[in-house]
Amino acid sequence: MSRRQFLTGAASLAAFAPFTRLLAQPRFENDPFALGVASGYPAPEGVVLWTRLAPEPLTAGGGMPRAAVEVAWEVATDEAFRNIVRRGKEAAGPRWAHSVHAEVAGLEPARHYFYRFHAGGAVSPTGRTRTAPAAGAAPERLRFAFASCQQYEQGYYAAYRHLAGEDLDLVVHLGDYIYESSWGRRHVRKHGTEEPITLEEYRNRHALYKTDLNLQSAHAAFPWLVTWDDHEVDNDYAADRSQDRDPPAVFLMRRAAAYQAYYEHMPLPKRMQPRGPDMRIHTRADFGALARFHVLDDRQYRSQQVCPRPGRGGGNVVPAEECPDLQAPGRTMLGAAQEQWLHDGLAGTGARWNVIAQQTLMARVDRAPGEGRSFWTDGWDGYPKARERLLKFVAENRVANPVVIGGDVHMFVVADLKTDFDDPGSPVVATEIVGTSITSQALSQKSLEAWRADNPHIKFADSTRRGYTSVELSAGSCVMRLRTVDDVTDPASGARTLATYTIEDGRPGAQREG
Repeated sequence: MSRRQFLTGAASLAAFAPFTRLLAQPRFENDPFALGVASGYPAPEGVVLWTRLAPEPLTAGGGMPRAAVEVAWEVATDEAFRNIVRRGKEAAGPRWAHSVHAEVAGLEPARHYFYRFHAGGAVSPTGRTRTAPAAGAAPERLRFAFASCQQYEQGYYAAYRHLAGEDLDLVVHLGDYIYESSWGRRHVRKHGTEEPITLEEYRNRHALYKTDLNLQSAHAAFPWLVTWDDHEVDNDYAADRSQDRDPPAVFLMRRAAAYQAYYEHMPLPKRMQPRGPDMRIHTRADFGALARFHVLDDRQYRSQQVCPRPGRGGGNVVPAEECPDLQAPGRTMLGAAQEQWLHDGLAGTGARWNVIAQQTLMARVDRAPGEGRSFWTDGWDGYPKARERLLKFVAENRVANPVVIGGDVHMFVVADLKTDFDDPGSPVVATEIVGTSITSQALSQKSLEAWRADNPHIKFADSTRRGYTSVELSAGSCVMRLRTVDDVTDPASGARTLATYTIEDGRPGAQREG
């Protein structure tokens, strides 16, 4: 083992060291709530509340003692906290980086609440959250936004400032919340440290991103659902295989550190606590009878990418005729168990809209203009039989209004999803909307335009803008607004709507407005 590999293992083991003291009234030299507050996973009767005590967030241990600290929380119907309806206490210890995941119950469905935390005389910022509608209820609307890919060095988070100002019920984050690597052009700020490998290094990388006040404001404004992609661990990793072809046992130690740090910094329920390198994050979330979200994990269980570059792992653009393994029927993006879980959730849904929240572009994209075909193997194009199984299941079971949302590729894409992309007459079985990145740089628009004629099912593609997507679901339609910032290098940038698309109830395929 190298020194860094040893440190990875040592850091993972050290995280399990027990604490022996509980500090009810600690003293802080700095604000222990420097990373803000968040809520997530709303249910009709409750929600998860999150914070992490870190008075020195970018130092080892966040500036906290190796002891547990008592953290009180309270939930009120008003911002002044005159009517507190629930309160409780948590022990935030070093095992989980002094993070708090308070699972509040006994709330009323479909209403807003305010929350805050107390520790050692310090009071956190106030957050606002909202519970889900009651099971079977038929709300008039559901408004949510989804976002992804926020490389810290490549831009400011002005997009989150505008997102926080919208009238939303929910935010869905689709991965690449942090980046382990430094890349790209014209950086506006720096990570300031090398690529994380140990638990402490991943904690500090998450903390750096969390210090951004616009990101904090978006967390404090709405409850979130989250899933990860590759950069939360390592670019293009697949299950236990890294891009750099590290020994799987060594890479799993790194994955364990990354998964733990991710859990420690997200408003996740305690049932999602990782166990070493394993962490179940895929889940369902219902919003009455109007919508069901199927939140997927396409990293932890996938088959290794085929036909990689010599001496490397991860994705590659390959001519289809030179890579017959692409069509191997047993290859999976989700793993057999999660694939079956998704089928069960789609078959058993009674929701009017079924939102499949996953990481990347699902529509087929032939990247070789003219004769021949080439595909990017890290996305769904690297797992065509798995995509075919899913879309055939959707079609054969007549799943109500399936809408696939994704990120990863740093561009807006609106596409028709079909069971047979080779047949122009094949019916559209689902609609896909891929959001652009919050900050991460993209392929050129010129490259996209070169592919357009070979991919007629793609109705819109734009890689020139950064931003997010807002969605309004109602009984009759799904309206999607592609929101962009004017200048990602300006923290005070304005924002605008690039395009608006509508899906009508019972008619897959998005139509552009205006």
